[in-house]
Amino acid sequence: MTTAPAAPRRPTAGDLDVLHELQDRVLWLSSALVHHANRVRPNPSGLKVGGHQASCASMVSIMTTLWFRHLRPEDRVSVKPHASPVLHAINHLLGELDASYLTGLRAFGGLQSYPSRSKDPDPVDYSTGSVGIGATATIWGALARRYADERADAGFKGRQYALVGDAELDEGAVWEALMDPQVAGLGELVWIVDLNRQSLDRVVPNVATGRLHGMFAAAGWQVLTLKYGTLLEKLFTRPGGAALRARIDEMTNPEYQRLLRCTADQLRARLPGAGAESPAISDLVAEIDDATLMEAIRNLGGHDLSILDTALSAVDDHRPTVIFAYTVKGHGLPTQGHPQNHSSLLTDDQMRRLAHELGTDLDNPWEGFPADTAAARLCAETRARLRRDAVAETEPPAIPEDIGRTPTGFATTQAALGRTLLDLSRSAPEAARRVVTVSPDVSSSTNLGGWVNKVGVWSPAERVDWFADDAETILHWRERPTGQHIELGIAETNLVGLLGELGATWSRWGKPLLPIGVLYDPFVNRALEPWSYGIYAGGQSILVGTPSGVTLAPEGGAHQSITTPSLGIEQPGCTTWEPAFAQDTEWTLLAALSRLGRPDGGSAYLRLSTRPVDQTLARVPSDPAARERRRRQVVAGAYPLRRAEGAKVTIAAMGAMVTEALAAADRLQNLGVPADVVCVTSPGLLYRALDARAGSGEAPDWILDQAFPAERAAPMVTVLDGHPHTLAFLSTLHRVPIRRLGVTRFGQSGSLGDVYRHHGIDTDSIVGAALDLTQ
Repeated sequence: MTTAPAAPRRPTAGDLDVLHELQDRVLWLSSALVHHANRVRPNPSGLKVGGHQASCASMVSIMTTLWFRHLRPEDRVSVKPHASPVLHAINHLLGELDASYLTGLRAFGGLQSYPSRSKDPDPVDYSTGSVGIGATATIWGALARRYADERADAGFKGRQYALVGDAELDEGAVWEALMDPQVAGLGELVWIVDLNRQSLDRVVPNVATGRLHGMFAAAGWQVLTLKYGTLLEKLFTRPGGAALRARIDEMTNPEYQRLLRCTADQLRARLPGAGAESPAISDLVAEIDDATLMEAIRNLGGHDLSILDTALSAVDDHRPTVIFAYTVKGHGLPTQGHPQNHSSLLTDDQMRRLAHELGTDLDNPWEGFPADTAAARLCAETRARLRRDAVAETEPPAIPEDIGRTPTGFATTQAALGRTLLDLSRSAPEAARRVVTVSPDVSSSTNLGGWVNKVGVWSPAERVDWFADDAETILHWRERPTGQHIELGIAETNLVGLLGELGATWSRWGKPLLPIGVLYDPFVNRALEPWSYGIYAGGQSILVGTPSGVTLAPEGGAHQSITTPSLGIEQPGCTTWEPAFAQDTEWTLLAALSRLGRPDGGSAYLRLSTRPVDQTLARVPSDPAARERRRRQVVAGAYPLRRAEGAKVTIAAMGAMVTEALAAADRLQNLGVPADVVCVTSPGLLYRALDARAGSGEAPDWILDQAFPAERAAPMVTVLDGHPHTLAFLSTLHRVPIRRLGVTRFGQSGSLGDVYRHHGIDTDSIVGAALDLTQ
């Protein structure tokens, strides 16, 4: 059970006055940040800098109430991307962001376009920017925090707030996340939906709030709806008020938005409509003065500080909560309610009028509150209340470089994954205790069964394993708080979302974990964007794609991956390995684990195969020094597997294709064309080494001389079970002729030989390519 936090006392009239003052200042600062970036700062290129004054304005009341009334140091907040200037404005008022940064929104080295944990100078809890990812990150952050906290339910540890734009709920990834069975038990989740009913291009004709309400409720969430503010609610109690409520409730979104652009006289003409109750509404609005009427039509729940405060105090901490807060896009700005205000910018004249209305000065936009004012005191009190202790750096456990096993017989690199984890639990138990594996319902089919049987499945509470006494049950599903495997539903975006947050516990909480996510390689691309965002936000993890390639011959079609081998070249913050042998798998996995949970670390992607390979082909040296040399080469990206006297061609092969490469080398030898065979384990590392040698970037380049020495330069054939461009750059090292073999078409079902021949990566194709280059 969690212990709910104490609700703040109800605000007095004086408290609300101060909050209103702060709200006005936050509105001003967020607008001025965007204005300065676009209208004041020199812009030699003339390109629009951009920003979202209207999107910020719809969030100002919500964020003012949250920060200055409800947040605690243990809470975390994901801020919708376009409201980043509001976050910076609040951090500035709290003394967490110097005024010198306020002139640098979207400038090089300045405040980022969207909140960034890694790049912004002020406190940012979650990096957001890609629609939907910021919202779901709070789910995975909550799970990761529970897991990292000694993997037991130790009580309430802080809420996870997500400030979500209503258009973000169009993203399927949001609903994939909500439907995971574990989410319904995360009482720390609080999502606040900015229901401004506008997207980038238009007023959305029908935002089906009732349907959204039902979908959240069906997923086990508490649902709170803040539609009208205090002023409107009072009007609804007067004669004709019920008819007025019904009239506004039944309006389409565009009709309501149009009313926001009307004068008082136009409102009196339009608001009653043509229904039977229109006379009653006409009588009511006739009694209201112009100023009150204009204020009332904008008086929605998402801008009423008192109603927002009450709602945040009513959150049930035993289940997730979503608050639908109706707002006006651009609230308080001249552009409010305009259907194309998404990226519109206020003019200088409009900014000066806004400054006058809000009691500020466009010529001195960053001026703070006088020290002896109630607003300044509330800022100081809030800063003290939200002060967080610095995260203590904890060194992750040491990872062995070599467990010492030399695989024999026939084995797959996929099976080597599970074997290495089991060996790690025996040889380095402290390190193994930090490993947490995640899978989208493919644990058994990706060879994690032995590991799962040993460490158990993580669950906040222990559950009965009703098949424990079934002799025919091979995979034992023991769910307990000490388990080290987390099983999710079949949703790859959920997997990588959780991976990103498990991989960020070292920086968030000072508790480094070693997260490994395993999924079918054909579905890596589906998960790539949110995983990339997790890396950008500081999450360090290992993604294992298996089985992979057209080597998965019977599957056929698009169930065979083609583009994934080049990920390590293209993905910042990530190193990719595609080992050919079980020994290579062990060494590269241990190297990947050693880079997790540290400031200078990074993520990794391992592409594994289900093809059994004769392990003696690896020729792992028995001499300790030679073995260590081979290990270093494997981890660095490539190693010579076979050297032929007087070699006339080099075959550079990766992963499952090494078997065909060696067979081709044997045949070429018989044809009088000796061939070197180089096993490439990481195209990304080789690319970085080549770039560094050319003077671009920094990376060790010694591996190039050991794998591809200049004195052995020869025409080259590259072959891999993936797109051939992955290794095409290797020919530039010594400027040799090259033939690139790989997969460029959708797969076909069939036997391994048939499929390899279809794609031109079989032994015959390698031999033919080598002869073309040498004869």
